[in-house]
Amino acid sequence: MSGSRAVLLAAGGTGGHLFPAESLAVALARRNIPVELATDDRALKYGASFPARAIHTIPAATPTGGSLLAKGRALLTLLRGTATARQLLRRIEPLCVVGFGGYPTVPPVLAATHLGIPSILHEQNAVMGRANRFMAGRVDRIATGFAQIGGVSDAIRQKAEHTGNPVRPAVLDAARLPYPGFDDRKLRLLVTGGSQGARVMSDIVPPAAELLPPELRSRLVIVQQARGEDEERVAAAYRRSGVSAEVAPFFPDLPARMAQAHLVIARAGASTVSELAVVGRPSILVPFPFALDQDQAANAAHLAETGAAQVIRQAEFTPQWLAARLTEAFSNPQGLTQRAEAAKSAGIPDAAERLADLVGRVAKIASPSE
Repeated sequence: MSGSRAVLLAAGGTGGHLFPAESLAVALARRNIPVELATDDRALKYGASFPARAIHTIPAATPTGGSLLAKGRALLTLLRGTATARQLLRRIEPLCVVGFGGYPTVPPVLAATHLGIPSILHEQNAVMGRANRFMAGRVDRIATGFAQIGGVSDAIRQKAEHTGNPVRPAVLDAARLPYPGFDDRKLRLLVTGGSQGARVMSDIVPPAAELLPPELRSRLVIVQQARGEDEERVAAAYRRSGVSAEVAPFFPDLPARMAQAHLVIARAGASTVSELAVVGRPSILVPFPFALDQDQAANAAHLAETGAAQVIRQAEFTPQWLAARLTEAFSNPQGLTQRAEAAKSAGIPDAAERLADLVGRVAKIASPSE
């Protein structure tokens, strides 16, 4: 066993990076392997309840976009963060460092490779992100959320192992709930834009609902995540059109809300796509169009191949298009049920355990039976 030495998880920036790290932490805890977390200031609002025995804040910044001066400052911050991470790793001597992408991952993983500490990257998306690409040649192994990964060389693919994307315990709980029936003839929608919300959903979904005939509007039940500045106008639009709706900037029980929905309208972040598959819910996915790597489009294509998701470019995501899709959903509930089954078939509910197995092999941690 590991004694008092821990596995150091490196994640930050957004919930999209922290949620899979949290799931791995829970899986490792079940194996009596201690976990510590290295993150940045932005992630502390998500990480306050992170299941780690210690949380370390390490300077990080993103050296892309902005002026040359801003890029230079970001690089200096990363260098300072790497020096801080080296001191931390020398002090705690982790069994392994596991990075979950984004530039807050760079200092701890880079320090681990310099010090000869076993290292793993987890790439959630179907196209490898820039920070992970920068480190991929240096680490021991790469765990992937999708079976196929774009944006990498054959040499990097040789290091890859498909584990899937670990999902939170709340998602696994939601996955046990059956697909809702249609006995009351209602159609229940969940509309979400990821951890930050998405204005396009606030701009398109309410007018799409308004285009439906009154008889269908009366059967529509919507739970919608909207940015704080959009919340009241979205709620007011639904009140005007007579649609039953609950609108909020954040739903702490989002996995349960997903399980209660007949159809989910969302962006196509890796966590969202993986949760839709594990819970087993049909979706309309609108990939974020301005990503340099087009990672969300690749994520969405994976789920679309199963028949579970309809994917629409943001430029074509209009109220008229969505109203037509909602009308189809009302008229063909059996089709939604079939798409839910297709989504479920693509889910990897034991991804956290698969990733924990990989950590055990790379860090040479003996299993309890050995």
